[in-house]
Amino acid sequence: MAAQPQLPARWQFVAWQKKDEQFARIPPDWRISHDRHPAPNATNFLDIPRKCGILSDEELKITEEYDATALAEAIRARKLKSVDVARAFCKRAAVAHQLTNCLTEIFFEDALKRAKELDDHLESGKPPLGPLHGVPVSLKDTFKVKGYDASIGIAALCFKPSQDNSVLVDILLSGGAVLYCKTNVPQTLAALDSHNNIFGRTLNPLNTAVTAGGSSGGEAALLGMRGSVLGVGTDVGGSIRVPAMCEGLYGAKPSDGRVPYAGQEGGSKPAVAKLGVSASAGPMAHSMRDIELFFKVVSDQKPWELDPDVIPGPWNSLSSLAGRKLRVGVVRRDGVVEPLPPIMRLIEEVALKMRKSGIEVVELDITPIFSKCQSLINALMGVEGGNSMFDLLESFDEPLSPWIQPRMRRKEPVAFEKLRELHAQRLKLQTEALQIWKRVDAFICPVAPHPVPEIDKYNAASYTSSFVLLDYPAGTVPVRLFEKKDEQGDMTKFPVLGSWDKRNRELWSRVDRSVYIGTPLCVQVVAPKLEERRLCEAMVAIDSALKAGEMESYIAKL
Repeated sequence: MAAQPQLPARWQFVAWQKKDEQFARIPPDWRISHDRHPAPNATNFLDIPRKCGILSDEELKITEEYDATALAEAIRARKLKSVDVARAFCKRAAVAHQLTNCLTEIFFEDALKRAKELDDHLESGKPPLGPLHGVPVSLKDTFKVKGYDASIGIAALCFKPSQDNSVLVDILLSGGAVLYCKTNVPQTLAALDSHNNIFGRTLNPLNTAVTAGGSSGGEAALLGMRGSVLGVGTDVGGSIRVPAMCEGLYGAKPSDGRVPYAGQEGGSKPAVAKLGVSASAGPMAHSMRDIELFFKVVSDQKPWELDPDVIPGPWNSLSSLAGRKLRVGVVRRDGVVEPLPPIMRLIEEVALKMRKSGIEVVELDITPIFSKCQSLINALMGVEGGNSMFDLLESFDEPLSPWIQPRMRRKEPVAFEKLRELHAQRLKLQTEALQIWKRVDAFICPVAPHPVPEIDKYNAASYTSSFVLLDYPAGTVPVRLFEKKDEQGDMTKFPVLGSWDKRNRELWSRVDRSVYIGTPLCVQVVAPKLEERRLCEAMVAIDSALKAGEMESYIAKL
């Protein structure tokens, strides 16, 4: 008797339907023709928007020569129309998606309608709705937008349109933003690459051999392609800062309670995060002033009146460094994973440029605290045992993604006494860490102990997850690209610190290091709890110091 053909699993039918829906939302005129697609061996996609013939010269200018602050100013001054700006970014997002697979939900038609209404509003003589009037803003898929899925790449959550907006979505709309798309994430939101069974894998447009990062990887890829000028991600272990590093962007994770997080989809039951560690929502952008603009817009909307978890505090009321010399610490290692040679050199480069610019630099060894953070946050992240996520996956016979499969399994929830003990350890570390701020206003450290790695090879999140555990605001500042000279360096003189460190060294000893050439190198900046304004001021000062160094190098070459 002939064997019966095996039918596809339930999740596969959902994936096919979802991808068909997604494709149908891209206008035919915005689809890249076969002869304009990059060659199969293309290593990056950055020039395709200029060559594909979809964007006009004016649309290329709008998407390439403005940041969000400049766009808002041009729209207010009636030099640009909201609808023209929205159309340009919708087109570029469509192009970016066809190349990198960075989008999930597409609502271009809604965006153009909204932009036209915003233009009519100004033409009637009324003042702008807010500082973001007419500025396109993209969102990570975890955010709920009424009428669209927040599936986070899980079959069981597809075709269940949100009934309400996330609180932050309403705040952005009140500030005048034009929302036009949501972006891809890893399955379970627990990976530092961005792949799921429904939407597939997001590629890094700067270098297709390396990761786009996660979990806000789709957001970073869209920004990297200039298909967005201001994006919003979330971060519970590095999910804003890691992809920002991978695409060379500015990104900031605030402390818990600074930016509203209510109404997010995370695949777990309400309030579970309060038992472990809470994620934060934050901006990703092409300039520091756009990072500050985001925080100011959110704060000025009084989000504490909409989300009970948000701590009251208008942006201008937060402490400032104005009027005194900035003192920045330099943290070179965490005591768990030794940074590879190019990362050690990068930290030294940044320290030298800060000193040269007049910033007071202080060497900090916080490994006694830093080294205890990763294992503790890993335990706190797993207090629910992953049961809600496994329930969703199993309801549609959906398998785990290949990278996640050997790393995640269903467990019993952590018992009360163990949970109490974990939080007691966290409180002890947070108390010990207060001593840091007696010496410095902020400090720099690596974003990761390695350069941007190949797909699914990201090794250690300890340099980012630690500041979620301590609840410190932290952000990324791009420094430069990895160069041929950065391939040099030896790790044998440093003792192996453990299994994480051993795997990290394989990213140096077992790869062709030329894969890193042209990928971004970034530094992380960290400030005290709930001091987002201080974080931004420190990031601006460090960014200025780095740019001054670039100008000096340029002049020296003339």
